[in-house]
Amino acid sequence: MSKVEVGPNEPLEKALRRFKKKIEREGILKVLKARKHYEKPSEIKRRKARASKSRKKF
Repeated sequence: MSKVEVGPNEPLEKALRRFKKKIEREGILKVLKARKHYEKPSEIKRRKARASKSRKKF
């Protein structure tokens, strides 16, 4: 679970922006979007193959 401490006299918008960045870095948004709709097993394999292929380039 992600937490962001809000300091005294700190604007809520600034803390919310930090929270969004933290969630994005942890990859939580990507997981949520992936779980939003059903993904066929063949699509999962294809996505994983593309991800590993792009990692192997470097």
